[in-house]
Amino acid sequence: TMTLTQAEKAAVVAIWEKVATHANAIGAESLERLFSGFPQTKTYFPHFDLSQGSAQLHGHGSKVLSAIGEATKNIDNITGALATLSELHAYILRVDPVNFKLLSHCILCSLAAHFPNDFTPEVHAALDKFLSQISSVLTEKYR
Repeated sequence: TMTLTQAEKAAVVAIWEKVATHANAIGAESLERLFSGFPQTKTYFPHFDLSQGSAQLHGHGSKVLSAIGEATKNIDNITGALATLSELHAYILRVDPVNFKLLSHCILCSLAAHFPNDFTPEVHAALDKFLSQISSVLTEKYR
């Protein structure tokens, strides 16, 4: 597994402090990127208003980013922090695991757009590794 170094953990925590104050908007924007770039992912949201800026997009985007925020607060125990979400996505929602990789990519794009000065190659690499860990936790129950 890809273990984060202390420097990578510090980089993730530092940028997430900035992200947290814009979580709602960045979450919605990341979902909009996901649905426009990978329209097949919309099938998991048949009951959502997926128009740009909708209340449901903001609501779910905020949930996604606050879950990632919980993982940053528990960066040494991401599995424990996300156990409930892991079960939800595997057993109840049955989300295709590839979608977590697609959403991670969209989140990285949003962060790069919002925080260009903070989004150094090192931070990008650390966040990519961190989001991959979250994706692994959310899909481990499938195996």
